[in-house]
Amino acid sequence: MRIDELLANKRPVFSVEFFPPKTEEGMANLFEAVEALEPLRPDYVSVTYGAGGATRDGTVQIVERIKRDHGLEAMAHLSCVGETRDGLRAILDRFAEIGVENVLALRGDPPRGETSFVAPEDGLSSAAELTGFISEGHDFALGGACFPEVHPEAPDLATDLAYLKTKVDAGARFLITQLFFDNRAYFDFVAAAREIGIDVPIIPGVIPIASYGQVARICDLCDASIPDELSSSMEALGGDREAEALLGVAYAAQQCEELLAGGAPGIHFYALNRAPGTRAVLAALRASRPWERAEKGPDPRIHSRPA
Repeated sequence: MRIDELLANKRPVFSVEFFPPKTEEGMANLFEAVEALEPLRPDYVSVTYGAGGATRDGTVQIVERIKRDHGLEAMAHLSCVGETRDGLRAILDRFAEIGVENVLALRGDPPRGETSFVAPEDGLSSAAELTGFISEGHDFALGGACFPEVHPEAPDLATDLAYLKTKVDAGARFLITQLFFDNRAYFDFVAAAREIGIDVPIIPGVIPIASYGQVARICDLCDASIPDELSSSMEALGGDREAEALLGVAYAAQQCEELLAGGAPGIHFYALNRAPGTRAVLAALRASRPWERAEKGPDPRIHSRPA
């Protein structure tokens, strides 16, 4: 099913993100996570995109297997990195052949060792260009990425939002945020987006911390901040991985409760190919149903206007 249709007809929508592993052991671990989460019936899963060769093919194979063997809706990521227009058309045709209906259009990070993105010859240079390119030749439900704490390459929020609107104008029907830990960043970002006419659903991305060191490194790479209270609490655990994971679940559950009670259209979990944290938080949300216990109705700025 198309994600834009899911968001129009069902609230909240829960999704889980995986990445193509590089080893057979990693692949086995990924599908153990899929099987562990399957009974909770996430509305869809997404699979990140590795540019070129086996990693790119891995995205296709994983999406196909998840749909075929587990009956879960899937969204494939696609980036501009290292791809010509013909190459992108071939990948999109392959997605269509295996029944994929949803694509997350991304520019992608510069290749390792390079400091800036350079479009390949006869390639595309931005997520907005890729979104328009896909819209012109294929019928996918298209998503885009957004950054509550501002994209690392953007000089300020206004510039970042102006560019984000070009993605929506090019055909993005929903947006998924980069991970964040302070919900004020999300609510303020959505309000600012609505002010400039971005009216598609904006889904918050949440990561239940399993390893504080790993997540801190991820945040350094994407310029996401960790609140002082959370970092101090994690550091006080002295590297105890089990305690970090328990605190990570508790924090993510509280974060998601507040987001859903405030009108967020769903939660996108960054699972890092592991199930326990996401499974615990999602099960808790299914049981407590915070979207039904909001003291006020959903903030109209959070929801999109009907298409």
